[in-house]
Amino acid sequence: MTNPLPDQARFDYVIVGGGTAGCILAEALSRSGRNKVLMCEAGGEARSPWIRIPAGFYKLLTNHRYNWGFWSAEEAATDNRRIAIPRGKGLGGSTLINGMIYVRGQPGDYDLWQDKGCAGWGWSDVLPHFKALENWTGPNPDGLRGSSGPLPINEVVEQNDIGRAFIAAAEQLGQPFNPDYNGASQEGVGWYQVNQKRGERWSAERAWLAPARGRDGLTVATDTRVTRILLNGRRATGVKLLQNGRELTIHAREVILAAGAIQSPQLLELSGIGDPARLRALGIETAHALPGVGENYIDHFCTRMSWRVSQPVTLNELTRGPNLVAQVLKYALARRGVLTYGTGLTHAFLRSREDVARPDVQYFFMHASYANAAERKLDRAPGMTLGVTQLRPQSRGSIHAQSPDIAQQPQIVPNFLDHEEDRRAMIDGMRLGRSLIEQPAMDGFRVSEIAPGTGCRTDADWLSFARANGQTIYHAIGTCKMGVDPMAVVDPSLRVHGMAGLRVIDASVMPEMVSGNTQAAVMMVAHKAASLLAAETP
Repeated sequence: MTNPLPDQARFDYVIVGGGTAGCILAEALSRSGRNKVLMCEAGGEARSPWIRIPAGFYKLLTNHRYNWGFWSAEEAATDNRRIAIPRGKGLGGSTLINGMIYVRGQPGDYDLWQDKGCAGWGWSDVLPHFKALENWTGPNPDGLRGSSGPLPINEVVEQNDIGRAFIAAAEQLGQPFNPDYNGASQEGVGWYQVNQKRGERWSAERAWLAPARGRDGLTVATDTRVTRILLNGRRATGVKLLQNGRELTIHAREVILAAGAIQSPQLLELSGIGDPARLRALGIETAHALPGVGENYIDHFCTRMSWRVSQPVTLNELTRGPNLVAQVLKYALARRGVLTYGTGLTHAFLRSREDVARPDVQYFFMHASYANAAERKLDRAPGMTLGVTQLRPQSRGSIHAQSPDIAQQPQIVPNFLDHEEDRRAMIDGMRLGRSLIEQPAMDGFRVSEIAPGTGCRTDADWLSFARANGQTIYHAIGTCKMGVDPMAVVDPSLRVHGMAGLRVIDASVMPEMVSGNTQAAVMMVAHKAASLLAAETP
């Protein structure tokens, strides 16, 4: 349990949330020694031995000590299923439990942010911040990668024959091999890049927070939940929080919400900042009308196609019985083997059809198949899976408080597959995925298609499969979007519109989805925000 905070304590900055963005901000804001910084994390320390083992995410994904365990509302478009929305809990946030895949996205993603009113967030503006994060160990022919940052990034260490066969299959289909999808071009096929070092997960807590923990000006309070932002008119003055059963008042020059795309809008609403009609229905007095709070929820929807494999080379059998004992020894002695895997072995960033200007579909190939994909429970017989996701979904959902009690999870309405373009991209993407696996290069491994099965042929068949089986891949963004339009929540400096002393700095500020996994973009947002704050500090 954390050391107790004194009531009425004063800080320069209070950071609400100890996840990816919070760890980066805590390190940056405490670096000069001039600031008193408090970071409040509702979860605990990152102590589980499974955290550092990459394959440990299989264990942690359903562990409520490290996962908030959110669920979506039931929606007709996804067959009235509740879909799991995992979010990391504890110091390091989702970097404790994610698949470690590192993807910057495409330059056009950030240029679109700028075009939508986010001045200073175009590709040329954000590239230096990506480079500053990275300790990239691979080749850098374009000079676009960073090699001296705190986050180690390398290709998956275990590169095997079935992964090589997938790459060859994509090349047979006319797709280019891409040695670095985070370089000059994302398009093509290759090996995934992950934030690992010597075969171990490298979380945001490990990369940024741990080296800063001894600083006099930094206080890290775990098991400490902020329940409300304190306001004096249009200025944030501090927070109310619960710690060890005590309610405390903490004062701050500036409050920074870094609680993530699900909980940052919830906390704003519980503090009286949001749509007045919605707040009134909850019995909350409106302190500041801001109708965009909780709107613009975007997430990546993913289907998982699977095939039976002819050879005993998949995780299904390598993680059982004597094989598992051998793999554990291999990891203990050399930090190699199946325990180094996350959620992706090889990638493909492709165009679902010829008239698409840039890649719009991402593939995750893994030599494993799942009896329960949401919980990552493996089949017993050899299998392989191809995850298919649309890179830039157009459907928009919402995340809103359901109760004045912060302990009640907000209502999460993804609205998956609402937009025709999303349905079209998923159907075409799955068809293309089947074509990839049916190439001759896969003949030595492919036995038969398990899901959706060869009977799936028409557009209606593919869409029905997506509605019945698709899941989120945990990339919630957009619910406190940055911009200058009437539904924007923060401005390009990430200040809450119409408020002083209050910012949001996390995935919720992204106005549009980035093309790929979102952890790298969240890190960039936090790094860039830290530089904005440093420039403002006298």
